[in-house]
Amino acid sequence: MGDLTHHPTLSAFHSSPLFGSKLSFPKQPHSPPFPKHPPQFLTVFQIIPSKKKNHVFPSPPTTMAKPLDSEEREKSESEEEDEVADTHYISSKPPHINKKRKNHHPHHQPHHLALSCMLNTEIGAVLAVIRRPISDPHHHYPHPTTPIDPTTPIDPNPTASPFDTPLVASLKSLRARIFDHRRGGLDYRSVDPRAYLSPFLDVVRSDDVPAAATGAALFAVLKLLRLDVFDSRTHGAAEAVSSVVAAITNCRLERADPASEDAVLMRVLQVLVAALRCGAAPLLSDHDVCTVVNTCFQVVQQSAARGDLLQRNARHAMHELVQAVFARLPEIKPPLDARASLSGTDDDENRAYEGYGSRCMVDIFHFFCSLLNVAEAVDHPDGFPPSITAANEDVQLFALVLINTAVELGGDAIGRHPKLLRMIQDDVFHHLIHYGSRCGPLVLSMICSTVLNLYNFLRGSLRLQIEAFFVHVLLKMASRGNSIQLQEVAIEGLITFCRQPTFTLEAYINYDCDPARRDVLEETVKLLCKHAYPTIASPMTPLQVQAFQGLVNVLANIADNVDADDHELAPYKLEFPDNLPVWIDHPDDPNSWVDFLRARKLQKRRILIAATHFNSDDKKGLEYLRISKIVPENPPDPKSLAWFFRHTSGLDKNKIGDYLGDPDELNLKVLKEYTEMFHFEGLILDTALRTFLETFRLPGESQKIQRILEAFSDQFYEQQQMSSDVFVSKDVVFILCYSLIMLNTDQHNPQVKKKMTEEEFIRNNRAINDGADLAREYLSELFHSISTKAITLSGNSTAAIDMNSNKWGELIRRSKSVAQFIALPAWASEHRPIGRDLFATVSGPAVAALAAVFERSDDAETLHECVGGLISAARVSRHGLSDVLDELLACLCRFTALLNPYATAEETLFAFSNDLKPRMAILAAFTVASRFGSAVRGGGWRSAVDCLLKLKRLKLLPQSVIDPSAPPPMPPAQPHKKSESASGVIFPPGAAARSGARHASSGGLIGRFSQFLSFESGAESMVLAGGELEHNLKIIQQCKIGSIFSESASLPAKSALALVRALVFAAAGKGQKFNTPVEEEETVGFCWELIVSMASANLHRFTELWPYFIEHLSAVGEQVPLLSTTPFGEKAVVALLEICVRLFQACAPRAPDRDAEELMFRSVALAWKLDKEAVDSSCEAVFECARRILRANGANVQTQNGWKTLLHLITVAGRHPETFDGACEAVIGLLTDGGGANITGLNYAFVLESAFGLAALRLAPVERSVEILDALAGSVDRLIEWHRSGNSDPGHNWSVVSMEDGNGAMKGGGSAGAFLRLADVLRKTSLVRREEIRNHAIAALRRCIRLAAEELELPAQSSVCCFNLVQAMVDDLHSKTVDYARRGEGAWRETRSMESTLRMAMELMVDVYLLFLKPISEAPDFRTFWLGLLRRMDTCMKTHLGGEEEEEGEEETEEREEEMVMMREMVTELLKRMIVEMKEKGVLVQREGDELWDITNIQIQWISPSIKDELFPEDDF
Repeated sequence: MGDLTHHPTLSAFHSSPLFGSKLSFPKQPHSPPFPKHPPQFLTVFQIIPSKKKNHVFPSPPTTMAKPLDSEEREKSESEEEDEVADTHYISSKPPHINKKRKNHHPHHQPHHLALSCMLNTEIGAVLAVIRRPISDPHHHYPHPTTPIDPTTPIDPNPTASPFDTPLVASLKSLRARIFDHRRGGLDYRSVDPRAYLSPFLDVVRSDDVPAAATGAALFAVLKLLRLDVFDSRTHGAAEAVSSVVAAITNCRLERADPASEDAVLMRVLQVLVAALRCGAAPLLSDHDVCTVVNTCFQVVQQSAARGDLLQRNARHAMHELVQAVFARLPEIKPPLDARASLSGTDDDENRAYEGYGSRCMVDIFHFFCSLLNVAEAVDHPDGFPPSITAANEDVQLFALVLINTAVELGGDAIGRHPKLLRMIQDDVFHHLIHYGSRCGPLVLSMICSTVLNLYNFLRGSLRLQIEAFFVHVLLKMASRGNSIQLQEVAIEGLITFCRQPTFTLEAYINYDCDPARRDVLEETVKLLCKHAYPTIASPMTPLQVQAFQGLVNVLANIADNVDADDHELAPYKLEFPDNLPVWIDHPDDPNSWVDFLRARKLQKRRILIAATHFNSDDKKGLEYLRISKIVPENPPDPKSLAWFFRHTSGLDKNKIGDYLGDPDELNLKVLKEYTEMFHFEGLILDTALRTFLETFRLPGESQKIQRILEAFSDQFYEQQQMSSDVFVSKDVVFILCYSLIMLNTDQHNPQVKKKMTEEEFIRNNRAINDGADLAREYLSELFHSISTKAITLSGNSTAAIDMNSNKWGELIRRSKSVAQFIALPAWASEHRPIGRDLFATVSGPAVAALAAVFERSDDAETLHECVGGLISAARVSRHGLSDVLDELLACLCRFTALLNPYATAEETLFAFSNDLKPRMAILAAFTVASRFGSAVRGGGWRSAVDCLLKLKRLKLLPQSVIDPSAPPPMPPAQPHKKSESASGVIFPPGAAARSGARHASSGGLIGRFSQFLSFESGAESMVLAGGELEHNLKIIQQCKIGSIFSESASLPAKSALALVRALVFAAAGKGQKFNTPVEEEETVGFCWELIVSMASANLHRFTELWPYFIEHLSAVGEQVPLLSTTPFGEKAVVALLEICVRLFQACAPRAPDRDAEELMFRSVALAWKLDKEAVDSSCEAVFECARRILRANGANVQTQNGWKTLLHLITVAGRHPETFDGACEAVIGLLTDGGGANITGLNYAFVLESAFGLAALRLAPVERSVEILDALAGSVDRLIEWHRSGNSDPGHNWSVVSMEDGNGAMKGGGSAGAFLRLADVLRKTSLVRREEIRNHAIAALRRCIRLAAEELELPAQSSVCCFNLVQAMVDDLHSKTVDYARRGEGAWRETRSMESTLRMAMELMVDVYLLFLKPISEAPDFRTFWLGLLRRMDTCMKTHLGGEEEEEGEEETEEREEEMVMMREMVTELLKRMIVEMKEKGVLVQREGDELWDITNIQIQWISPSIKDELFPEDDF
C-alpha cells in the first residue's frame, strides 16, 4: 500500500507556504495560458485492494464531474441552489450568529453517563464489524442499531484472529476505561480528546480493516464531533482536531462493493464538515483547513464517476466547508502591519495558537480561480465567444457558487485583510471579467451575482474593477450581436445593479462625473433604452420587455430620491472654474463636493467635445481645449495636454503619436508628462512597451520614433532601477526597445521569409549593457514573448482595446493610486441636485423609449408601467428641467387622439371611447399638468390647452371646469356602499383611504392609474358609469383639470405666464381648427373664461404677472387680423373687465394698488384697440362690468387711465338702445353724486366727455339729453364746493390738468380749469342738430357762466378763455347756419332753427363779454380782441340766409326776410349794449393817442350806420 499523497491523478497546492508548495495560478488569463485542467489539492485517501483480491479500484478521473445533458445540468443546478439555501450558514445572517451553530447536535453538552454509553456503543459497533469474517458476502458497514445476524456463516478455518491486532486492543482498552469506576472513569472535560479519538482514528488509517469498519469508526468520530464533547477550551483540543483531519486525509479504504464505498465516502464528507463545525474548529491551522478543503474536493472529483447521489452530497459538503471557513472571517483580527500581510510574513508561532486565519482563505480563493481555468478560452478569429463543453461549464458554475458563498459570508470583513482583498481585486476579478465575456448564459448569470455581492461589500476598493466589468462584460454582452440568451442575462445583470438603492447615484458620481472614466450609468440607461425601443408592427420580445421594465425601475429609483419632498430644486447655473486641473479628483473644501462634481461633469463634456474636434482637426481640438479652459492658455500646461491624450477615450491614435513625436518644445514637454503617467514598476520590458504603445500608434518617421522611445526609455529606467539592476543605463533600454521593434517586424511581417532565430536575437544584443551582456534568460524571455504575440503597432485608430493581460496589469497598477469608490450609505437631501443632473443626461433617450413603447404597445399592463415611467420622469423634470417636462407633456397629449386635425369629432370620440390608450394618456397628461405644472413652460401648456379645448368641443369636460361657480353634481345612488375618491372614481371598500395618500408618495400617484385600470376592466364599474358618455366623463373627472386653473396661485410666475400665453395663443385661433363660427366663438370665450379664472386666483401677485401678459397680448393681437376674423377682441374686452371687477372686489373696501389698476385698464384698452367693434358686439356685457365697477368700487378708482377707460366704455356701450338708458343713468349719477362714486378732479373731465357723448347721440330722447345737460350744469355746484375748500378734493389729491394734453384733461388749474372744461362740453353740445338740445345747452352754459363769475372768482386768463370759448361757439353756429342756408330747397327749416340758436349764442356772447369786460379790457391785445368781436357782429348782420330767389317760393322768401331783419335788429341792439356799457365803465373813451374810439366809430358806421349818431354824436368829437 502506497502513500496516497502520491496518487498519480492528484496534485497539491503548488508552492503554498502552508504545504511547502504554492498553487500555480497565472496572473493573466492570456499570458501565460491557463492550465487545461484544474490543479488538485493534497491527496485525500485511496481505495486499496483487498488482501484476497488482486484488483484495484480505478483511479479517480481528473475532471470533477461527468458531463451532463442540459436537463440534468439544470436539475442539478437547481437542487444545488436549494441545498445552499437550506444550509445553516446563509448570507443573510450576520457571521457572528453563525459561529455557534452546529449541524445535528444539541445545544448543550450531553451528560457524562450518556457520553460513556454512547462511546461504548460505538466501540461495540466497530469491534463487531472487525470480528465479522472477511468472506461474508454482506461485508458492509451496518448501522449501529442493526443487530448482527447469528445465522451468518463463519469461516471454520480462519487464517488470523482479529482479536490479536493492536486496533482491537486499543478499542477494548478504551471500553474498559470508560466504565472503570475505580480509576474514576473517563473525565471528558479534562482528559485529552485524543484518548478517546485515537482508537477510532487508528481504524480509519488502518490497512487491515474492512470498509464497513472504517465506516463505523468514521461514524463514531462524527458523533463525538457533533456532540461537542470537547471544545477550544479543552486541553489538547488543537492536537485532537488536527489529528482528526490528518486521519481523514490518510484514510485507507479496502476494495468493496460500490454502495459500501459510497457510504464511506459520504461519511468522510460528514466528518470533514463536522471537523470545521465543532467547537474546536477555530484551533485548526491554515494547513489543516486547506487539507480539509482538498479532501472534500477530491471526493467531489471521484464522485463524478460513482453516482449522482454521492456527487450531490460531495458538492453540498464543499458548500458547507466554505461556509464554515469564511463565516469565521469577521472574527479574525486584521493584521496590524498591512505590508507584512501582503508579503506573507505572518507570525506562524502566534498563528498556531490563534487557529486558522485569512491565509488559508487566500489559498482557497486561488484554488477557486484555478477551477475557472478548466476550459481555456481561445479567441475565435471572427471575434465570437469560444465554445465551452458542458462539463467544463459545470466546473465553472461550481467554482462560482463557492466564490459567491465565500463573498457572502466574508462580507466587508474581506476588505480588512489586505492579502485577501488583493486577491479579490486582482485574480478573482480578472477571471470574472475574462470569462464573463467568453461564457454561456449560466456562467454569466453566476458571474453577475458574484460581482453584485462584491459591489455590495467591497465596492470602496473596487472602483476600476467594477468599471471594467461593466465595460468589458455587461455592456459588451448586452449589445446586439450576441445571442439572445446572453443579452437577456446581461440585461438582467444591469437591471439588478440598478435596483440597488444607491447604485445609480454612485455610478454617476464615480464614473460619469470623472473625466478619466467611462459614462457607465449613461451607457447603461441608453443600452436599456435601445433594447426597450419596440420594432414596428411586431409585439415586444421578452428581451424588450425586460429592458423596458429595467428602464422604468431606473427612472422610479431616481424619482423616489430626487422627488423625496415637495421642495422643488432651484434651477442650477454652474460657473465653471478657470483652469480646473483635470487630474484633481476631490475638492479642497469637503462641503463643496456637489459643485465640484458638477464642474467635473461639465469638464468631461467639454473634453469629449474637444476629442471630436481633435479627431477631425487636431489644431481645432487643442484650440477648443484652451477656449473651454481645460488647458491654461498662457502658458499652455503640458500636464493637462498629456492627461488629455492619456485618459480621453476615442482619440485618434495616429494623431496622438504624431503630436508626441513632434520636436517643438511644448510637444517634448507633453511627451515627458505623458510617459510619466505610466507605471512600469516590476514589469519586464516587452510588457511595459506593449502597455505604452497600445495607447497610441507609433508614427512612421524615424526621428519621431526615436524621440518617443527615448522618453519611454528614460521613464522605464527610472522606475526599474529602484527594484532591479538589469540595465546599467537608459541607453541600454533604448537600444533594446529598438531591437524589440525590429524583432516584432521580423517575426510578424508576412513579407519577411527568413525569420530571426533566438540565437540571432541574443547575438544581436551582445555587449549592449555598457559592454556587458544582458542575462541570456532575460533576452530569451523577451524573444519568446514577442514571437508568440506581436506588439500591436497599427489598427483602428480610435477603437478601444479589449481587456488583455497588459491592460489588466495597467488597471491594477492604476487602482493603487486612484481615489477610492465613493460609497453612499443612502440618498440624502444634498444628493438631490446630483440626481437631477443624472436624469438630465439620460432623459432624452429614456422619454423617447417610453413614448415609443406607449405608442406601439396594446397590453394594458405594459401601458400602465409605461405611464408610471413617464410619471417618474415628470417627477424629476419638475426640479428645473422644464424643457424635458414640456416635451413629455406634449408627447402624452399626442397620444390622446384629440389632436388629430384630420379626424372628425365623431371619429375622435369613437377612438377615445373605445381605446384604452387615449384615456390613459389624457389621465397621465393632466396628472402631470396638475401635479408638476410648476415646471411646465410653453410647449407643454400649449398641448394641454389644445387637448382641453378638444374635450370642450366633444362635450366631455365636467361642469366644474366649464362653469367653476356651478355646484358640484351629486353622486348617483349606489346599490352597494362604495368608497369614492376625490377624483370621482368608484373604489372598493377601503381603497379610498389608500388613494388619499396621493401627495404623500409616488405610490399614490401611480395608484390612480391602477384604479383606472380596475375601473376599466370591471363590469360593475361600467354599469355604474351609466353609458359611454358618463363613462368618459368619469375618466375626465379623474384628471382634475379645474384644479390647474383654480390652484394656479401655487404656480411660479414663469409657469403661470406660460399657461396664460398658451390660452391667449389658443383664443387667437392659432393652432385651432373650427368647423362653425359658433364653435369658434364658444372656444374663444372658454379660453378667456379660463384666463379670468387664473387671474382671479393670482390677484395677490397681479403686478408681477400682468406686464408680461400685456406684452404677449400685444404681440398676439397684432397677428389676429392676419389670421381670421375671430371674436378675439370682443371676448378679450369682456374677460378683462371681469378681471377688473374681481380685482376691485378682492381689495374692497380698500382701493387696489395703483400699479395694478393701471396695468388692468391698460390691458382693457389694448384689447379694445385690437377690435374697435368689440364693445359694440358685446355692449351689454361690457356695460354691465363697467357699471358694477362704478357702483361698488367707483370711489376706489384712482388712476386717470382707469376713469378714462371706464367712462369711454360706458359711452360707447351707450350708443346702443339696450344700454343707452343705463349709461345715461350712470353718468347722471356721477354728476349728481348719486352713482356711488363722486366726481373728482381725477375723473371730472372724463365724466364731461361721456356726458357729451350720450347727450349728443341721435337716438337719445330730448328729455334724456336735457336731463344730462341739467346734470352738467348742476356740476358747477361741485366746482364751487372745491373752490371754497381751497381746490381740495376729499379723498383725492387735486391735480392740475390740461385741456390740451391729449388725455382729455382741462387747461388751467383747479376749479377754474374744470369750469372751462364744462363750458367747452356745453359749447360742443350747442352744435348738435336738434334745436331743443342746442338751445338747452346754451341756456345751461349761460347759467354756468353766471355762477362761475359770481362764485369761482375766475382769474383774468380764465375769463378771457371763457369768452373765447363762447366766441368759438358763435363762429361754429354761424358756419352751420350758412351751410344749411346754402343747401337750398328743403333746408329752410334747419336754417331757421340754427339761426334761432345763433341769436341765443350771440346774446350769450355779449352777456359774457360784458360780464368779463374788465379782465378782457385789461388784456394786452384787447384792441385786436375788440375788432374781432365787431367783425363777428358785422358777419352775422350781413349773412344772407336765402338761396336763389327764382328757386324759392314767395312765402319762404318773406320768412327769410323776416329772419334777416330780426338778426339785424338784434345785432344793432347788442352793439348798443356793448358800446354803452363800455363807455360807462370807461373802457371806450376818447383819449389822445388811443385809436380804439376812432376805430370803433368807423366800424359802427360800417356795420350799422343807423346807430352811429346815437352812439357817437358829433359833440363827442
